[in-house]
Amino acid sequence: MYQLEEPKYFYLFISIAVLIVMYLLVSFWKLKKQKEFADLALLKKLSPDKSKFKSILKITMISLGLSFLILALVNPKMGTQLKTIKRQGVDIVFALDVSKSMLAEDIAPNRLEKSKQIITKIIDKLGSDRVGIIIYAGNAYPLLPITTDQGAAKMFLQNAGPDLVSSQGTAINEALKLAKTFFDDDTQTNRFLFIVSDGEDHEENSGQIARNFK
Repeated sequence: MYQLEEPKYFYLFISIAVLIVMYLLVSFWKLKKQKEFADLALLKKLSPDKSKFKSILKITMISLGLSFLILALVNPKMGTQLKTIKRQGVDIVFALDVSKSMLAEDIAPNRLEKSKQIITKIIDKLGSDRVGIIIYAGNAYPLLPITTDQGAAKMFLQNAGPDLVSSQGTAINEALKLAKTFFDDDTQTNRFLFIVSDGEDHEENSGQIARNFK
């Protein structure tokens, strides 16, 4: 594919032609005046270091420089093709276990804070995707409805802790069921739920609920 982005600048090549014509006219005028002043052979003896090649080289380099500048303004493009790519966003819900066992310090600084750090890093790498946050222990609670405001998501995430839930436990089933209500767009096929927990699943049908999650 070959494309000229600004072909209108081609008219500037006229200025190079004018420059060359002016150079030739001035050269002929100088030669004529030199002939009127004295014999050319005598003039060569009076100025033996004078070189026509230097003046020709000078006008050539100026012309080439202007030519490259004009080509840069025209901005020709080769081997490229413009395509419009439609990017479909992703809906992501994080279900974070905030039970007191997450305060264990076997992972620095503790399990809960480490989980927050990991989720924050994931959010930082997202583009225009939507994010929602659920916290759960003995029960599941919506911390942040699904939104494109990733700054708010990180702020709410930092405030998540055991004091926000009324009972202890690991209610993964409730978190799964609550996550389904977060996805408000039935046409959205890119849906993801991340469950972050350190507890065992004591509910028998959690696996089945997870497999049916759409």
